[in-house]
Amino acid sequence: MSASVRAAARAMRAVVVREFGGPEVLKVEEVAVPQAEGKQVLIKVSAVGVNPVETYIRSGTHNIKPPLPWTPGCDVAGVVEEVGKEATKFQKGDRVFTRGSVTGAYAEFTVAEEDTTFRLADRLSFQQGAAIGVPYMTAYRALFHRTHGKPGETVLIHGASGGVGLAAVQLAKAHGMVVMGTAGSSEGMELVKKNGAAHVFNHREEGYMDKIMAATAGVGVDLIIEMLANVNLEKDLELLARHGRVGVVGNRGPTQINARAAMTKETSIIGVMLYHMDAKELGETVSALYAGFTQGTLTPVVGREYSLEQAPEAHKDIIETKAMGKVVLTI
Repeated sequence: MSASVRAAARAMRAVVVREFGGPEVLKVEEVAVPQAEGKQVLIKVSAVGVNPVETYIRSGTHNIKPPLPWTPGCDVAGVVEEVGKEATKFQKGDRVFTRGSVTGAYAEFTVAEEDTTFRLADRLSFQQGAAIGVPYMTAYRALFHRTHGKPGETVLIHGASGGVGLAAVQLAKAHGMVVMGTAGSSEGMELVKKNGAAHVFNHREEGYMDKIMAATAGVGVDLIIEMLANVNLEKDLELLARHGRVGVVGNRGPTQINARAAMTKETSIIGVMLYHMDAKELGETVSALYAGFTQGTLTPVVGREYSLEQAPEAHKDIIETKAMGKVVLTI
């Protein structure tokens, strides 16, 4: 039965989690199509972005534990199917992407608040639209709201071949910064360079930190966007220039640092959390991103694509394999 036929019958396929655990708890079920109420929109989903945080929530190890049953996901791209009675920003047929979902994104239809739903630039595919929400908004917040990156500064993006990393490379390049990136494979390094990095390093190679320092003539970098603080944070403090900043975007465990390294150069470690973005910051971010998408200075990079039934495989791969663009489910 096709998605449109099931929608008419008010039923759809969705990934449903009924217990916290490994990727195998992600099960596709037939459920009712949700309804848009108030200032909400119902979206017929074409693609969904898979984010690492969803694997942590699914496993039950995250501080966020949604009530079960639960459908994961927040980054949707698709077409507006219906709008709530109080919704005014969209109409049926509009191409949109989201940075949040009321009912969960791993599904054929999802309900989102209209304030977290945005028009998708004509030049972008739905798969690219699914790669915008968390990656680009997190990268923008890290670079500009939290660490206050400026044109002419040197920025090192650790884990630059993933969804947030590539977004940060493109944004920093478009903002006039000198961009350096790291990746764990030759393919990842090439992807990072292709997206605008002036220097790319393999963080699995012995001595890569020396190469980074050499590229800055021994001065160090002004800013680091860090995707895996538990592995890299102590090294980051050594790579920073005086008054440099580290924006911590990702972390998967405890870390230990020598605080004197921060004291000596008066550097700062700054936490980054997308969901602390207020309405004013969100408006600024969306305006900047839309300009980049329409002008062509920003182009989301889609990596591996999976079906809804392959959600367990996608969750496994996003944690265990080398990042190469945004992981997406296609519906």
